[in-house]
Amino acid sequence: MKFMKLKDTFIAVSLCGLMVCACYACSSGNDTPIDDPTATVTLNVAANEMQEISTNLKLSAQASYLWHMESAPDSLFVLQDSTSARALFAAITPGVYHITLSATDNGQHYNRSYQVSVSAASAVCSPYIAEVYDFNPAPGQFINEIPAYVKGNSKADMIAACRKALVGKEKGDLISLGGFGGSVVFGFDHTVLNIKGRRDFRVLGNAFFAAANPNPNAPRGGSCEPGIVMVAYDKNHNSKPDDDEWYEIAGSEYTNSKTVHDYQITYSRPTTEAHDPDGEGELASIAQYIYWTDNQGHSGYKIKNIYHDQSYYPAWITDAKLVFGGTLLPNNAIDEGTESAHYWVQYCYGYGYVDNVPNNDIDSAIDIDWAVDKNGNKVHLPGIDFVKVYCAMNKECGWLGETSTEVMGAVDLHVTGVNLPTNGK
Repeated sequence: MKFMKLKDTFIAVSLCGLMVCACYACSSGNDTPIDDPTATVTLNVAANEMQEISTNLKLSAQASYLWHMESAPDSLFVLQDSTSARALFAAITPGVYHITLSATDNGQHYNRSYQVSVSAASAVCSPYIAEVYDFNPAPGQFINEIPAYVKGNSKADMIAACRKALVGKEKGDLISLGGFGGSVVFGFDHTVLNIKGRRDFRVLGNAFFAAANPNPNAPRGGSCEPGIVMVAYDKNHNSKPDDDEWYEIAGSEYTNSKTVHDYQITYSRPTTEAHDPDGEGELASIAQYIYWTDNQGHSGYKIKNIYHDQSYYPAWITDAKLVFGGTLLPNNAIDEGTESAHYWVQYCYGYGYVDNVPNNDIDSAIDIDWAVDKNGNKVHLPGIDFVKVYCAMNKECGWLGETSTEVMGAVDLHVTGVNLPTNGK
């Protein structure tokens, strides 16, 4: 993502097919406007860039600032960091935007007015995934299958396979993240704007609701395998996701007393791939297959079932142990059947997760304003460039196998013209 710093002058900027212009006037301490000569600068900028507008006012460190959008064609804009000497601005809809800056320093008041003209240009942003940066799955029944591992493949080869499955597609091919902690990191070719009051993007999974359930009073559920969403804004403009830029989307279960933050699990490489004749009935090929321990004092085994005979341990990884960490959501799977007729149902959570509800459900869409830092404090991002999804469950579900988040794409809702309100969440 490119980034422009715009001074306190008349500006013309192209962003995501948009032209931006700004002019100003200032006032003295008695708020009487004083005309200022206007300079003109024309800039050619790549698609959908966040613009930094800064003032040339030479004020003290104690000065206060307030940027305000006086009028706009609609609400599809970002005006961020509105109480500092610099503001970030971006818009989607062509038209004229009127922005004011009020500053106070040692009793002196300064008022400046910016008229920002945004007009469509030829550049077009893709609403879909533009790059896959990392793929780090945990063990699971679909690992080495989606995407397919070919003998001799390296991690780079598997990331390339994920690119082939996901990049540039409205609806891509499924990739599996495996059990808890397994992840994929991807990005867009532009900054997905954080539009106030709207959900900004969605990550596509393959969740669905069951057509029938032995429990007639059950809530929505079926195959729901929620993954945590992490987001990052490219604040240093180096076009790659950095470790210090990630924030968690606080979904509906973030404050649930049963949610475990700072969870860590360690998987051990299986000692055998041979069928266990003493497995659990007809469903298990190896009952004690992949041993795991966690930092909550628990341990157990990932079961190898009869439906998937390949190794569940990522074949390109040579490490004897795999360690993953993050937020563990409460168990959502219940066997609603009987001892002789099992019927596993994975119930969905409210909002804020991937592969948790069907893709056409409003609660599959994410509002960037739900982001929090590592201490749970709300953060205000102008937009996001990168997304990380990881499986948030550690659960075996009988004949369904382990709960494992799947991903098949992502979409910027604003670029596609989809208007989904946050609804106060």
